[in-house]
Amino acid sequence: MARSMWRGAIQFGLVTIPVRLYLATDSKGIAFNMLHASCRNRIQMKTYCPFHDDVISRGDTVKGFEYAKDQYVVITDEDLSSVPLRTVRSIEIEKFVPARPAEDEPVRFVKQAYYVEPEPIGKKAYALLREVLAEQGLAAICKVVIKDREVLAALNPHANAMVLETLHWPDEIRATDELDLPSDDVEIKPAERKMAAQLISAMTGEFDPTEYRDEYRGALEAVIEAKVEGRAIAEPDEAPVGGQLVDLMAALEASVNAARTARANRDEEAAAEEAVAGRTAAAGRRPKKIVPAAEDAEQVEAPVRKLVRRKSA
Repeated sequence: MARSMWRGAIQFGLVTIPVRLYLATDSKGIAFNMLHASCRNRIQMKTYCPFHDDVISRGDTVKGFEYAKDQYVVITDEDLSSVPLRTVRSIEIEKFVPARPAEDEPVRFVKQAYYVEPEPIGKKAYALLREVLAEQGLAAICKVVIKDREVLAALNPHANAMVLETLHWPDEIRATDELDLPSDDVEIKPAERKMAAQLISAMTGEFDPTEYRDEYRGALEAVIEAKVEGRAIAEPDEAPVGGQLVDLMAALEASVNAARTARANRDEEAAAEEAVAGRTAAAGRRPKKIVPAAEDAEQVEAPVRKLVRRKSA
């Protein structure tokens, strides 16, 4: 079972909802070990004390704040838990705002997401807050102390749960002034605007996270497997050369045609998959005496296997 990393309560008005936080995401990247280049053995990261000229364990360390040159004050876990702020043990809701910021509002840059689980005594209040937020399309802007620092956060309904997304403080967000962005007086021809709209329309659809996967991780795993087995590594495709002028209209038109073809292919595959699934289900309901011959069964099963492979690719 997952282990909570924070325990406290949601506070707004006179309402208190005891809750726990759980990390909502997990990193799936490929991890590497650091090796000594000459012998290929793993190196060790050790905690070294220059004063005693000795390697010490993590258990012999404490937190220290440098208040003057080479002068430190030790801060214990008890000191951190006794900070006189309500947000140390509560998610203090400041206000409710539209879940999606308007175009003229600042962007909410998310740091980390946490699932919020209510304690048994707070389930009814939790469900009430979640449902009202979902019905009215609102998010709760709040503050809470997590890992020794106070964070700005947004509390959002998500299916039958709520998700706390920590946000960057305004002074942590860099301005765009130093970027070389296109000005408002850039000339865009009506035909270009129309073609761009057609391209966007051809690529518009519902977001389904199951359609996406980390292709880089899969390709990197293939490279690692090839090196382990001593096989040659496939050469990557050459990256397109930048800095070349292109015919924007021609590029847009080609992109629209490609997007429409891709969508048509996806629709055909989905229809074929549904048809095969329907035939397979119907065949399963037939009496044994009218089951198709073996050669007919192979013709039905073959596209099923092909579609399954294509979906998992």
